[in-house]
Amino acid sequence: MTWFSEHYAETLLVIGLVLLAIEILVLGFSTFFVFFIGLATVVTAALIYFGILPDTWLASLGSIAVFTGVFAALLWKKLRKLQNHVDTKQADNDIVGHVFICPDDIDPTKPQAQLPSYQYSGINWRLSSDSEISRGTKVRVKHTEVGLLHVEVAS
Repeated sequence: MTWFSEHYAETLLVIGLVLLAIEILVLGFSTFFVFFIGLATVVTAALIYFGILPDTWLASLGSIAVFTGVFAALLWKKLRKLQNHVDTKQADNDIVGHVFICPDDIDPTKPQAQLPSYQYSGINWRLSSDSEISRGTKVRVKHTEVGLLHVEVAS
C-alpha cells in the first residue's frame, strides 16, 4: 500500500488513462461521462505531480469532481454534435452488381408480398424493379433493402 502512496500521481495517471481507454475502445465513445472523469483524473494527476495540488484523497477527489464538471460544461455540445453526425450514404455490399437470370416476371405495380423471389446466399430475396421485366431476362442488382433486391435489366 505504501507504493501507491509514494507514487500517487502516477497511480492517478494510470487510472485516468485506463478510463479513457475504456471509453474509447470498449464503449466506442458512446457515453461521455467516463471520458470526462478520465480526462479530469489525468489533469489532477498532472497537478499533483507538479506540486500544484496536495497528494491527498480529499484534494484529488475534489479536483476530479470539479474538472469533470468543467470538461462536461465545455465539451458536451461539441462531442454531442460529433456523435449526432449520420452518414446517409447507402453502404455497398457484395450483392450490388450481381447479374442473374430473372426467374419470373416482375411487375412494379404488384404489392411487395406478390413480388417474385430469388434465392441468393441462402436467403429468399423479393425482386423489385421500376419497370416491367419478363422472365428469363438478364438482370443486375442496383441496390438492396431488407429482404428486397432492386434490379434493372443488365446490358
